[in-house]
Amino acid sequence: MDTLSQQHCYHHPRREAVVRCPACGRFFCRECVTEHDDRMLCSGCLAQLAGSRGQGAGRWRERLALWTQGIGGFLMIWYLFYLVGRMLLAIPHEFHEGTIWHADWWRKP
Repeated sequence: MDTLSQQHCYHHPRREAVVRCPACGRFFCRECVTEHDDRMLCSGCLAQLAGSRGQGAGRWRERLALWTQGIGGFLMIWYLFYLVGRMLLAIPHEFHEGTIWHADWWRKP
């Protein structure tokens, strides 16, 4: 096996490699790696790591947001119907009996 000083970057063949990615085992130059959790990872392995961590948390958040929106929407509709019911109950009984509605309601005797 060759030493690190004799290796070249996986993405840039003319550049000397400075680190070997512990996840995939490839050699990379300084521009192709990023430090993450005290390890130097290549961009591909870092994207896989971020994708695997983000999917579980993202699904949980999406479900929570969906349930929160659903419950909030149900409560808003329920409150709207409650207010309409209260308004209908506030109408005087004379209105329902027809004593307010006359053909000549605009003429006062």
